[in-house]
This record gives sequence, C-alpha cells and structure tokens, in this order.
Amino acid sequence: MNEKTIIEVNGVKLEVDMRYARRIEEIRIGDKVKVLIKNYGGFAVHPGIVCGFEPFKELPTIVVAYVDQDWSKAEVKFLHYNSGVKETEIVAAADEDFHVDRDALFARFDRQIETKRREIETIEEQRRYFETNFRAFWQKVETATA
Repeated sequence: MNEKTIIEVNGVKLEVDMRYARRIEEIRIGDKVKVLIKNYGGFAVHPGIVCGFEPFKELPTIVVAYVDQDWSKAEVKFLHYNSGVKETEIVAAADEDFHVDRDALFARFDRQIETKRREIETIEEQRRYFETNFRAFWQKVETATA
C-alpha cells in the first residue's frame, strides 16, 4: 500500500507521507490557532486563540481572538469564523516554532499607552489654556461708566 500522497496547495505540489501526517479534527476553547487573513499585500498569518463557539442554527461560528501587529503597534482583534467568511482561514497551531513574543508585544502595548497618555496631557493643557484665556467669550463685558 502506498503511504504517500500528492497534494497541491495553490499550485505547489507536495508529497506527503500519510503515516506521519495528521489532521486536527477538533479544536477547543483556549486552543492555539493560526489565522490566515488576506491583506493589501497578499496574506498574513496571525497567532490566535479560540475563545468561543456560537451554535447558530444557520451559521455556526467559531470566535477567535488574534493579534495583529506590525513594527509600531499591536492590536487584539476578533474573528467570527464561519462558512460565510471569505479569504480567511484558521488552522490549529500545532508546531512549537510559531510562538508569540510576549515581551515584544507588551513593549508595543506600553508604547501605545504612553502615546495616548501624552495625547491626553496635551488635550488637558489645551483645555486649561482655553478655560483661563478665553473667558471673554462667555462672560459679559462690563462697559465703563463715566
């Protein structure tokens, strides 16, 4: 019996030894997944976790929280994955080489927090300046009496 089979992934043919290949048939809440999402430059793979299942009669949905990050920011987003979702896939993250750099993500979150704090301080300073120096716009001007 032939233990190898040929599969094609987007035009690339791969020979797979079925004795070692395995297919993950079930995922559970809390499982690590890879999220493949189409973006403007092609596709990007993001780390995620399964955070819920919505057993809708017409469109059962898997809820996945994933991290979308680039050089300057990190953002936790949610994917509601069902048969209506196009150009997006999820797969169990079984390999250990696909990991999330916790410290780098925290550093990005911290930078974003500091940026927002500076924005808040700037707005508060502008508010104080307005309150102090623009009183003439809401106070009655007294006329000089002779």
